[in-house]
Amino acid sequence: MLGEEGEVLYVGKAKNLKNRVSSYFRSTALDSKTMALVSRIHDVEITVTASETEALLLEQSLIKELKPPYNIVFRDDKSYPFIYLSSEDKYPRLAFHRGAQSKKGRYFGPFPSAYSVRDSLNIMQKVFLVRQCEDTFFRNRTRPCLQYQIKRCSGPCCDLISEEDYADDVAHATMFLEGKSGAVMNDYANKMEQASADLNFERAAHYRDQITHLRKIQEQQYVVGKEGDIDVMVAVLSPGGICVLVMYIRGGRLLGNKTYFPNTKLDEDAGQVLTAFIPQFYLSDRGAREIPKEVIVNAQIEDKNLIQNALAEKSGRKVSLADSVRSQKRRWIELAETNAEQALGAHLSNRNNLNQRFGALQEALGMDSPPQRLECFDISHSSGEATVASCVVFDQKGPVKSDYRRFNIDGITPGDDYAAMAQALKRRYTRIKKGEGQLPDILFVDGGKGQLSEAEKILEELQIIDMTVIGVAKGPTRKAGLESLIISGGPEIDLPPDNPGLHLIQHIRDESHRFAITAHRNRRGKKRKTSILEGIDGVGPKRRRALLRYFGGAKQVQGASAEELAKVEGISSTLAEQIYGTLHNG
Repeated sequence: MLGEEGEVLYVGKAKNLKNRVSSYFRSTALDSKTMALVSRIHDVEITVTASETEALLLEQSLIKELKPPYNIVFRDDKSYPFIYLSSEDKYPRLAFHRGAQSKKGRYFGPFPSAYSVRDSLNIMQKVFLVRQCEDTFFRNRTRPCLQYQIKRCSGPCCDLISEEDYADDVAHATMFLEGKSGAVMNDYANKMEQASADLNFERAAHYRDQITHLRKIQEQQYVVGKEGDIDVMVAVLSPGGICVLVMYIRGGRLLGNKTYFPNTKLDEDAGQVLTAFIPQFYLSDRGAREIPKEVIVNAQIEDKNLIQNALAEKSGRKVSLADSVRSQKRRWIELAETNAEQALGAHLSNRNNLNQRFGALQEALGMDSPPQRLECFDISHSSGEATVASCVVFDQKGPVKSDYRRFNIDGITPGDDYAAMAQALKRRYTRIKKGEGQLPDILFVDGGKGQLSEAEKILEELQIIDMTVIGVAKGPTRKAGLESLIISGGPEIDLPPDNPGLHLIQHIRDESHRFAITAHRNRRGKKRKTSILEGIDGVGPKRRRALLRYFGGAKQVQGASAEELAKVEGISSTLAEQIYGTLHNG
């Protein structure tokens, strides 16, 4: 799909081209993302392929090459690092490798980061003593180097180990990289027992130390399971950000993960993000990524069979794509989601991101300088029960949790959000007027014109001026990105979904919502754990117990008349009237 000047806006594939293209130009039932795209389309170009798999491969190559603004594009400038084991040398070497796999030998990986590779190589130096030096350095040695002295190499450069023993070390290192550490330890245990039986105790101690190293690695360095080679992919979305995390399981061991933060102008869910991500991740020529036997994800994938077939064609074997798993795999999904949420939180709290968001908010509101302090209020209750208002505060470093406040709302009609908002604002800014806090540059209230009007009345009553007040109204579908900003005394603003300033507003709005719900649930839970009979003058533990024993429960006590209450031992007619009046707000 092309724009006015011939620029590529979107690349997509279709099994039924007429139905797919027609769906973009219906007169009704179009969502916001489709409308935004269609408003810019001036032409459509079509390429016919021989199969669905070919169409998928072409789509991914075009997305990588053209980077259309309405496709989800995952940028990855570097290829993944591998561990390389040479095969043509008399004494093979282990080495860090990144780039084209043109040399003869085996490549183990990919690893999520260079640190993971170097950490693994460091471990293997201690356990297997396989050389890691460059070939030119190796061929020109006349005496062993420092690595031999500190027991990180067996000294093949100076013939200090036989070719057979060195090959044995290489075989064990290969087994370890293949995830067969249990078999390596069993082999070393047999060799240790044999050396001990031959009275070669120094050799037996060497094998014992190698077993100890391997057990320590298995316990501390990896999460061990019974599964084989699996990639775990999860997408986590929040206002203003998307994080896709890939977690690598090899031989049942967790090797690490890598995160991506794609930019998208459309309102995508986790399944749509992963549907776009998986083909670009594996089918791109860049990176020469290994395709494992199984990929598990945390959302339902569109075109699942098609993507599976493409991955199988690329790898030359069957590949499983699973979006509903249990047991150990479910725990891996949960672990990956936790890591993705933390990574996304750190990414959104990054100072550069915050500065960009505050700058975008300044531009959107036409302010002379970026705001320094923001406050947002929200109301939470359950059908009017246990109403709580929250106030959260942000500055240019992010949330200021020490300044958060919550207000228990009483004395209003249950469910009256306007009155609750007015009470919370009055209590908050009365204290600030007395010098107990700092006024914000912008006050956000979660709601529309009604909540905004209450805020204006309270601020006028308290004679607080020079504060921008904005109501954050949800869109017609209540989806993030479709909010309207109602500015006090100004126009209503609709910012585009990818605007960083809107992301900041969504962030503070959602934080106030979270804080309010947490406070409301705590208050509601505490209230429901408290008997309705507590707090009635003249009714202590003994009389409460007598009432509950006589009627069978608090609900029955509340439904009893004053005459019935007076029949309980220890309850006089006067006290019965008082209990009845208290329970019925009399």
